[in-house]
Amino acid sequence: MRKPDFFNHMEGAIFDLDGTVLDSSWVWDKVDLKFLGSRGFDVPDDYVEAISPLGAKRAAVYTIERFGLWNEKPEDLMQEWFEIAKKEYKDKVLCKPGAVEYIHKLYNSGIKLAVATSSERELFLHTLERENILSCFSHIVTVSEVERGKGYPDIYEEAARRMKINPHNCVVFEDILAGVSGAKLGEFYVVAVQDRKSVHHRRKIEEMADYYIEAFTDLL
Repeated sequence: MRKPDFFNHMEGAIFDLDGTVLDSSWVWDKVDLKFLGSRGFDVPDDYVEAISPLGAKRAAVYTIERFGLWNEKPEDLMQEWFEIAKKEYKDKVLCKPGAVEYIHKLYNSGIKLAVATSSERELFLHTLERENILSCFSHIVTVSEVERGKGYPDIYEEAARRMKINPHNCVVFEDILAGVSGAKLGEFYVVAVQDRKSVHHRRKIEEMADYYIEAFTDLL
């Protein structure tokens, strides 16, 4: 598939992390299995999809309400999740094929780059630094810093605002349906990146996104 002309005049790019830049879905499978299993629950088929756009605090509230964990506090759930995930991010999580090369290519071309993620800084900063891409991003925005989750354009609009770029001149890279939908609501150009946790939505994602890639190597 020929790369669209948009890539020739974009001024900024906004990257989701988990499932888009980072091959980290397996970490959260491990977290969910351990956390819910220790409380006697299986992981429902729709659980990951439900919490992925929310950010840690909203996901913790959702989990308490869904599973009736009324004696637990959101902050305690978040801490338990982070303790399971932290070492994996620090030592084992890698970027997806072609992501590092593509990010450096844009950065060296003078394109402004930002992160828009549902994850928390304490998890991914070490990973981005180890993968030698942290310095490429001028801004990092997390869902906890905006009013609404990734089904809405808030986080992408905030990233564009910080970069001082009009959304019409900015591309968003996302892997989940809610992220693609939210970015399109903000009138961004959206490139969907395939990930195994969202591949069951591929048809819907392809219909909604402006462009679909199976890996960043498709853009190199």
